[in-house]
Amino acid sequence: MPGGQERALRRRIRSIQSTKKITRAMELIAASQIVRSLTRMTNNRPYREGMARIVVEAAKGDPAAAEKLLGEPEERHTVVVLSIVADRGLAGAYNASTLRATERLVADLRGEGVAVRLVTVGKKAPAYFRFRRVEVERAFVGMSERPSWADARTVAAAVSAPFLAGEAEQVLLVSTRYRSAGVQAVEVRQLLPLPEPEVADAPGGQGETGTQPRRGETGTQAQRGEPGTQAQRGEPGGYTEFEPDVETLLAELAPRAVESEIFTAMLEGAASFFTAQQRAMAAASDNADELIRTLTRVMNRARQDAITTEIMEIVGGAEALRQSKGA
Repeated sequence: MPGGQERALRRRIRSIQSTKKITRAMELIAASQIVRSLTRMTNNRPYREGMARIVVEAAKGDPAAAEKLLGEPEERHTVVVLSIVADRGLAGAYNASTLRATERLVADLRGEGVAVRLVTVGKKAPAYFRFRRVEVERAFVGMSERPSWADARTVAAAVSAPFLAGEAEQVLLVSTRYRSAGVQAVEVRQLLPLPEPEVADAPGGQGETGTQPRRGETGTQAQRGEPGTQAQRGEPGGYTEFEPDVETLLAELAPRAVESEIFTAMLEGAASFFTAQQRAMAAASDNADELIRTLTRVMNRARQDAITTEIMEIVGGAEALRQSKGA
């Protein structure tokens, strides 16, 4: 019996060691992919910020024309929800967190009497919602780990078409926002209508408009964009003339802005996925080490028990022979 237990423990230890090699290799691969994803995010940032500035300037040029594509809808009858997850698992709670947030959002919207048209990116999403009897209108797969601009354009066309055709009043995005190596948070953001300029991210982080003078400045200085005003806050100064009119320009810019936001979300999702996978595989490797140590102690104890039993049997047999000879 002890010998059989020792053999079983040896087989289990070898199996865990093989699994540890796989998890260690996946950890190293994910670490290399993180660097590439962060590089793509950095390269994409200037275009995204430039697109946001153009939309803000166009909205300031003609606020009345911008009301159709900016702000929040007064009434919502149909909402398009875009959920971005990964094609693969083994990444901790990355997929589950985004999918649960999407499920809660869909339930809240339906509770308000709003019809929901769900679009997903990632292979894990359709199976999740199919099990929960939530209809997925369109599902895109094979583009989560290495997203391209063509992929973002395809997804943007699918979610923008109902809004531009008047079939939906709002487009929402549920994805994981990459903030740092240790913080990746699931966020729900509005894609269409475009967010108001006042809530757009500004390089200065103050959230002020170009027409509002800061403390210690006069209104004339703020309008001229002299040092200490827009230039310090990273806002463009001076007068901007648009050709064609602002309404036509925003109609062209809206799909491009949506493509930019979706591409950014896909890049951040890829970086968050690889970060979560590296963390999960590192934890799996550590757990494998701990389990191997525990099983090795159990195996050594079983082997010692077997050796002790054999010694006792030999001693007992020798004592029995000695007593029989003496008799």
